[in-house]
Amino acid sequence: MRFSLHTGLGGTEDYTELARAAEAAGFHSLAIPDSIFYPEITESDYPYMNTDAVRQVLDGMPVLDPFIAMASMAAATEKLRFYPAVMKVPVRQPLVLAKALSSLAVVSGNRVSLGAGLSPWKEDFTFNGVDFDQRGKIFDECLEIIRTAMSGEYFEYQSDHFAIGRCKLSPAPTAPVPILIGGHSRPALRRAARLGDGWVSANSDFETLKGILGTLAEFRQEYGTDERTRFEVHAFDVTARSMDDYHRLEALGVTDICVNPWNPYDPGITLEKKLEGIEGFAEKIISQY
Repeated sequence: MRFSLHTGLGGTEDYTELARAAEAAGFHSLAIPDSIFYPEITESDYPYMNTDAVRQVLDGMPVLDPFIAMASMAAATEKLRFYPAVMKVPVRQPLVLAKALSSLAVVSGNRVSLGAGLSPWKEDFTFNGVDFDQRGKIFDECLEIIRTAMSGEYFEYQSDHFAIGRCKLSPAPTAPVPILIGGHSRPALRRAARLGDGWVSANSDFETLKGILGTLAEFRQEYGTDERTRFEVHAFDVTARSMDDYHRLEALGVTDICVNPWNPYDPGITLEKKLEGIEGFAEKIISQY
């Protein structure tokens, strides 16, 4: 079993110290959030929590560009892996995204994955000139472009949304960059089963995860991807506390248990408290695994 430290929102000034501490404590990976901007008014509802409460938290919350943040943390560590949980992929130009991702993979020694998802906020699309109603199809096409571009070979891509002539990216990663799909909806799970190298959950609980992973397994069987030797399941069970809880998740097929060993909604949380949380979790759980 592997463990992934999720930083939650804010605290960007602590990232480098948290990465060093996570690596020393035995975490396998570290995940950070993605947010491009904060719209003053939104037409959307947040699917995982009360929308008004979420917006109160997000207003003015500092969120670094994931590639900048991951590059700085990769430079301060040697083994720890990094991924955004999750990046709003279809609101970004896929060739530019592929270039940044492949560059990070090269300079980090292949210690990066792409946590990829759809934004719940309509404005992320409309403010960036992306068709909100076609977001699912655009997302699928972006994933195909990104994965093909990072092969380092010449490729081209033509669709209703993209017209890419023959080109190649250099340098290219020396190993494939895993793409982990986020989202709890049936379309998101289908996308993970069909196109992903893994799946990433949002905050959840054991019973919800049990149902989701059952559905994901059915979709993987439907698409014939259930025999892949490597498929990562990054799951966040906010109710898990004991070793038995984590063994239960492992038995479900979770490969990477996501944890945040401090209160991410405490605006006054200090770096010292975060480091204590990392060390305490490592002593209680990771070292005993």
